[in-house]
Amino acid sequence: MYAIIRTGGKQYRVAQGEDVKVEKLESKAGDQVVFDKVLLAGEGENVRIGNPFLEDTRVIGRLRRHGKNRKVVVFKYKKRKNYRRTRGHRQEYSLVRIENIEA
Repeated sequence: MYAIIRTGGKQYRVAQGEDVKVEKLESKAGDQVVFDKVLLAGEGENVRIGNPFLEDTRVIGRLRRHGKNRKVVVFKYKKRKNYRRTRGHRQEYSLVRIENIEA
């Protein structure tokens, strides 16, 4: 069974037993996390679509750890104007193991 959840302004396709990198959550490592904004849930031809969310469905996971993604380099350049700016950014994330999809 799989589900599509919304968290941190993004949508993720999750299945039971897999690890998902989501935007940083305000929980500690080892805490249980409940995602109740489920957009779609199903398996095979038995698929339910929410309008916009499914009320009786939720995804339960366990927060494994926090971390930072790889660095993204932002380089601005204007030709013939001697203008160059380099910035770097590392987005924080939370690694969540999906334990159960309650439908």
